[in-house]
Amino acid sequence: MLKRSKHTNSETDENILAEEGEAGAVGEETGAAGQNQQGGADLQAQIGEKDKEISELKDKYLRTLAENENARKRFRLQSEETVRLQREGLLRDLLPIIDNLERAIGAARGGGNGKSIVEGVEMVLQSMFDLLKGHGVSQLQTVGQPFDPQKHEAVDHVASPHHSPNTVIEEFHRGYQIGDRTLRPARVSVAKASAKDGGNGAQNKPGDDEVENS
Repeated sequence: MLKRSKHTNSETDENILAEEGEAGAVGEETGAAGQNQQGGADLQAQIGEKDKEISELKDKYLRTLAENENARKRFRLQSEETVRLQREGLLRDLLPIIDNLERAIGAARGGGNGKSIVEGVEMVLQSMFDLLKGHGVSQLQTVGQPFDPQKHEAVDHVASPHHSPNTVIEEFHRGYQIGDRTLRPARVSVAKASAKDGGNGAQNKPGDDEVENS
């Protein structure tokens, strides 16, 4: 009877250990599942934060685009308004000159003497020069100056013994500049070397023809 009791106790202990092992395994599985759930929740929270940041950045980007577009529109409108005001100012300054021209024409039709008409036209011309000067426009100096393709337009080349080659000797219509930039080049004639200089400013030496013919 004693032996059987010991055997029974041994089986009971093994069953207890087995149950405890199963319980431990179940507990470990439960703990792992809980950790996985917690990790998934943390990942979802991080994704939510990133989505929020992306949405905020997108809103900022769209607002910046809208602000830039509005700034460009304002700048364009301001530029157009500035050009309009400048154009109106220039045209307004021309009106008194037109008035003086009309008076000069009226005097000519009324049979006035030629001197008064010339004086009237000269006054109108001087008013025009004053207007141009007020806008930074000045006349180009041409006659006697070296030819400058940036300021002069050569319409003729004339052999002249009295001028150095490439010198402006006559002006057909005036040139103007605004500041340092050419507004309109002057149309001019330019001196070239005379024929006796052989076209290059140097006279032929005696005997050159004989040498060439030989």
